[in-house]
Amino acid sequence: MDLPVMPPVLPMLSKSVKRIPPGMQYEAKWDGFRAIVHRDGDEVVIGSRNGKPLTRYFPELVEALLAELPERCVVDGEIVIMHDGRLDFDLLTERIHPARSRVEMLAERTPAAYIAFDLLAKGDTGLLDMGQALRREALEAALVGVRPPVYVAPATTDGDVAAEWFDRYEGAGLDGVVAKPLDLPYRQDTRAMYKIKHERTADVVVAGYRPHKSGPVVGSLLLGLYDEAGALQHVGVCAAFPMRRRAELAEELAPLRVDSGEHPWAAWAEASAHEGARLPGAPSRWSGKKDLSWVALAPTRVCEVAYDHMEGTRFRHTAQWRRWRPDRDPASCTYAQLVEPVRYDLGQVLGGA
Repeated sequence: MDLPVMPPVLPMLSKSVKRIPPGMQYEAKWDGFRAIVHRDGDEVVIGSRNGKPLTRYFPELVEALLAELPERCVVDGEIVIMHDGRLDFDLLTERIHPARSRVEMLAERTPAAYIAFDLLAKGDTGLLDMGQALRREALEAALVGVRPPVYVAPATTDGDVAAEWFDRYEGAGLDGVVAKPLDLPYRQDTRAMYKIKHERTADVVVAGYRPHKSGPVVGSLLLGLYDEAGALQHVGVCAAFPMRRRAELAEELAPLRVDSGEHPWAAWAEASAHEGARLPGAPSRWSGKKDLSWVALAPTRVCEVAYDHMEGTRFRHTAQWRRWRPDRDPASCTYAQLVEPVRYDLGQVLGGA
């Protein structure tokens, strides 16, 4: 492979802001695997956000990229899986599997798509120093007429349209809007763009915590909600506390510690329980040898957290602490309080392709 921009490329990143900034290029925020694609003739390399190759996990995309991309190019985009008219991140995570036979089976059963949103090189020309608006023009020209499963991400410079996308597209599994300054060159591994994500709050049961790697203080709180059958389900974690607060929480929660065998989540300690569901507390192909031990707490305290959106029955990302809710009965913390966005077909987001 001999391209003006060679792998690995660390993608340009975004920082969170509360409102859509004016005077920029706007795109939907795709919920998938960030992927930099290098193509040189018959050779394709799909690089992940951390620079490691994803190529072997998506053989169906390699075939599609060879068919749809220019013969020599470097493209930034997102790998997604579309299911039932919306993005499905759970199905996407299943694709990272060590067994080649399973990868090939899933490539047929749940094929992936590639959403291109930036062009970093074309032919012998590198475009990293070119402004965002000019790179967008080059992307549209280079990928004109591409066919599924390769798409060009819709983009606009109209702030009102971006606000409409922010409100409507969540029902298709997208989690906000990205804003890009029009004169911005491509800056690797730098938070030079802006992301505006949905945020809602929920009252959840604090049912345990994981110790912090630095010592016997709280690393993350384990959060639960009650389902219709009255069972306490793990819904996510809350983290990102200052170190002093971590120590305070460990002391504050100490009286609630219970034996894990008497806890609603006692099955986490049983290997068989992890065969049919993704339960925290056991290593996986994502966590490797990371210590996922946890401290069980009596599920008697409620806190309010902020979250962006749900992925199935769990918070898609780490929730953000807001406050304790001593006025709430833990049994009242159910899934019924969560807002379900209006469904919106992903095909309409991508122009009906």
